Amino acid sequence: MTTHARNTAVAARIVVVVADVMAFVIGLWILMYLLEANRANDLVEFVRGAARWLAGWSHDLFTFDKEWARVVAGYGLAAVVYLFVGHGVAGQLRKR
Repeated sequence: MTTHARNTAVAARIVVVVADVMAFVIGLWILMYLLEANRANDLVEFVRGAARWLAGWSHDLFTFDKEWARVVAGYGLAAVVYLFVGHGVAGQLRKR
């Protein structure tokens, strides 16, 4: 394996891990929200803040009547986009 191929494989792996972690944090917040986790807990507040920052562009994008549906759709969309884009970019890097 050439140095260039090795470097692109490592870069692709990094992109996938970052995208997966971002989607995991958002998914964890959705789960915590649906299970009504204690928002006074520091871990819950940290996950909520991180997910809010990561999904800022899709937060309150939808206007469902039920708040849980808005959370699942808005944050879920961000998680899916991060997964698709991250894995797509990694696939393109591996082709090089």
